[in-house]
Amino acid sequence: MKTIDELLTEGVAGKRVFVRADLNVPLDGTTITDDGRIRAVAPTVARLTGAGARVIVASHLGRPKGAPDPAFSLAPAAARLGELLGTGVAFATDTVGDSARAVVAALTDGQVAVVENLRFNAGETSKDDAERGAFADQLAELADLYVGDGFGAVHRKHASVFDLPARLPHAAGDLIATEVGVLKKLTDEVERPYAVVLGGSKVSDKLGVIDHLLERADRILIGGGMAYTFLKAQGHEVGSSLLQEDQIPAVLKYLQRAEEKGVEFVLPVDVVVSEQFPDLKTKAPSNPTTVAADAIPAGAMGLDNGPETNALYAGKLADAATVFWNGPMGVFEHPDYAEGTRAVAQALVDSPGFSVVGGGDSAAAVRILGFDENAFGHISTGGGASLEYLEGKTLPGLAALED
Repeated sequence: MKTIDELLTEGVAGKRVFVRADLNVPLDGTTITDDGRIRAVAPTVARLTGAGARVIVASHLGRPKGAPDPAFSLAPAAARLGELLGTGVAFATDTVGDSARAVVAALTDGQVAVVENLRFNAGETSKDDAERGAFADQLAELADLYVGDGFGAVHRKHASVFDLPARLPHAAGDLIATEVGVLKKLTDEVERPYAVVLGGSKVSDKLGVIDHLLERADRILIGGGMAYTFLKAQGHEVGSSLLQEDQIPAVLKYLQRAEEKGVEFVLPVDVVVSEQFPDLKTKAPSNPTTVAADAIPAGAMGLDNGPETNALYAGKLADAATVFWNGPMGVFEHPDYAEGTRAVAQALVDSPGFSVVGGGDSAAAVRILGFDENAFGHISTGGGASLEYLEGKTLPGLAALED
């Protein structure tokens, strides 16, 4: 995989460089609530502009239906990128239309432009190779070189991720190089003990990675909404907690495999419950109660790990040489149910081992709960991409950069 270092050595001054970034940040209206992904790509953009490149940054945001939607405009992200770079950033109100062509044509050496949301064009996400390729052809007309640095999108076979690199000389940006290096430490170069913490809402989202990690991890800790399917599989009542009953046979199979392979599988021993889901806007008190994991009342839903579980998990992580964490332990957005997630994050901070926060909600939780990002070994910008890599899948965006 060619790196940006090689690209810079060859010279980029005066050349139009298309940077496929991941600016898919959470928005509250037009206010960015977590700018981590923008901060992650800014160094690559700065290196290119510092070498005299004319940089065109492109990304998706959200899931518009292949047509312009003001709610998913990249304008706030473009403004924030400009603040981080300390320079003006031009913004095109379309992706490959008149505005994009004019904005790119007006760039001078060392300047940056952001084009509008790639997913405003149906060709970006089309499953039809010809339609996707036609959009990639239009994107290629804007640039001379391609730099892939949107790690959060490399598991998607999309025009700007998979098809465009085949049309331009290409290289991997610093962010992708870093992410891949970290993931190799979780797969090919693992220091042991190797502990994995998996949370989030749906167990179905994590079965693939559990399957793969059962061959590699020493212990797997389960939390979040997915834990209740595991508890149900063990014969416990889970009240009105989130449950994927159709996944119980698969869960039982993995629990049996873990036992056969000597992989320690750790489930909550106590949980924080409530009779109703908390109001995440007002953060009003919701009368939480802590109960044993095998004694959840019929009308209650589990919303976080309890204090005994928090202490148990901290102990299981204390001696780990490598830790991978993906998915919160509870509804961390509400103060009544944030302690399980906070406890895992603190355990990673306290651990002397190499800790990786696997993107998505976990990365957001670290920032929302006020942790210093530098206290972790690595915070990934791509939850889905990280999981698919750990499942052993070929990621289209990485494969496109390897030739």
